[in-house]
Amino acid sequence: MIAANNVTLRVGKKALFEDVNIKFTEGNCYGLIGANGAGKSTFLKILSGQLEPTKGDVTITPGQRLSFLEQDHFKYDAYPVLDTVIMGNARLYEIMKEKEALYAKEDFTDEDGIRASELEGEFAEMNGWEAESDAEQLLNGLGIESELHYSLMSELSGSQKVKVLLARALFGNPDILLLDEPTNHLDLDAIDWLEEFLINFDNTVIVVSHDRYFLNKVCTQIADIDYGKIQLYAGNYDFWFESSQLLIKQMKEANKKKEEKIKELQEFISRFSANASKSKQATSRKRALEKIQLDEIKPSSRKYPYIDFRPNREIGNEVLQVEGLSKTVDGVKILDNLTFTLGREDKVAFVGSNEQAVTMLFRILMGEEEPDEGTYKWGVTTSQAYFPKDNTKEFDSDLTIADWLTQYSENKDVTYVRGFLGRMLFAGEDGVKRVRVLSGGEKVRCLLSKMMISGANILVLDEPTNHLDMESITALNNGLIKFPGVLLFTCHDHQFVQTTANRIMEILPNGQLIDKITTYDEYLASDEMARKRHVYNMTEEDN
Repeated sequence: MIAANNVTLRVGKKALFEDVNIKFTEGNCYGLIGANGAGKSTFLKILSGQLEPTKGDVTITPGQRLSFLEQDHFKYDAYPVLDTVIMGNARLYEIMKEKEALYAKEDFTDEDGIRASELEGEFAEMNGWEAESDAEQLLNGLGIESELHYSLMSELSGSQKVKVLLARALFGNPDILLLDEPTNHLDLDAIDWLEEFLINFDNTVIVVSHDRYFLNKVCTQIADIDYGKIQLYAGNYDFWFESSQLLIKQMKEANKKKEEKIKELQEFISRFSANASKSKQATSRKRALEKIQLDEIKPSSRKYPYIDFRPNREIGNEVLQVEGLSKTVDGVKILDNLTFTLGREDKVAFVGSNEQAVTMLFRILMGEEEPDEGTYKWGVTTSQAYFPKDNTKEFDSDLTIADWLTQYSENKDVTYVRGFLGRMLFAGEDGVKRVRVLSGGEKVRCLLSKMMISGANILVLDEPTNHLDMESITALNNGLIKFPGVLLFTCHDHQFVQTTANRIMEILPNGQLIDKITTYDEYLASDEMARKRHVYNMTEEDN
């Protein structure tokens, strides 16, 4: 069990948390939710001891071990992958290293023997003999191949490091597990594995995530941060949403009845207060009126942007023709003879673990890269808007937000442009902020504004939900569902893919394409997908 007792955190004059009292108990997975800036990550840092509260304290059941997901992807670059995972249990790792040092000594003394015996006993109690196999099992489950287990962390890609750090947090069956955005940069297979791991995890989990499907799958309770307070709700994310909306509705209805009663009492008092025969009744009603108190209903700190993509032109029947497209990068063929045709009603989700191939395909289709072989042709009625995974170049500028967006708009009227910014929660003085200093979420909202203002009838989006809060993801999801044009996108949010796509494409590790007109859930359940993956795996083993 871990508990926050009267925890207050002040940043300058602002109180981020005020007298928070909450207990997180064994056997539950808590989803910690709240608007951007509400303090979700900060609260996890307080719980983990990385940050001291201004007032109050955090208590943990004596003897219990707490583990958290590291956010510094370069911290363990000098260590082998397997060591990094085992370091998740600091005491076990210390024992292993001390044992190695003792047994490596040339002048091994009796005292060394006694110490080694003590260490061996503690090592056995902590299941140390299974440490390497347990670590390897976690790595394999998250998609880190066995040949990488003894590589240095510095040799891994960014997404691979994320998986190793996640395995590090999960290692050794911690009593309390704190996870801040664990699904970020994970492919859908790794997310599925993590979901099953947490569902079967018996101890305490507190997780921050913007993935609604993930929260619904793993959470038994929701801890909602709003206005510096944390309120617990039993159930998953959808149950929280329904419960919180129902509570607000009930409070409004109760207030409405109270207001009607107040009006009735006030009218009686006004009418009969001067009437001697009714004066006692008027006085009695005054007392009753004084006792009536309306429930305080604070507006939520959550803010939803308004995302609405409206094409300037209706799309024709000829949309996109791709023939024999191939591309090799660093000696590896990541696209191998891709051939497909898009129709005017297609909303295509690219899924699977081969993210580099999807990004390369998008870059080729948007004219940023050339294929080694093959051709592609957009229909004459089409116009494309592109959301790149790496937006660094887009914001390498000293322009203000308003000026940056104006350059992409045919209508240069300031009021028109600021209207798009307002829909994306850039209000008032936000328009004069320099794009170079924007946060990740603000940059994403700028790019979505650019896509809306373009009037394109084809949208190509490479991981658009990265850096967005739950409210913005929901707004984008709804906006793409309503979009009457063609979509090509990739996203790690299961619910986003399931509710948006009507066609699924997966580029396999060998660069070949699976193409199915189906929903995402149906695709995952399809026998054909399982068979093709099995055939591919068998082919790789034969090679």
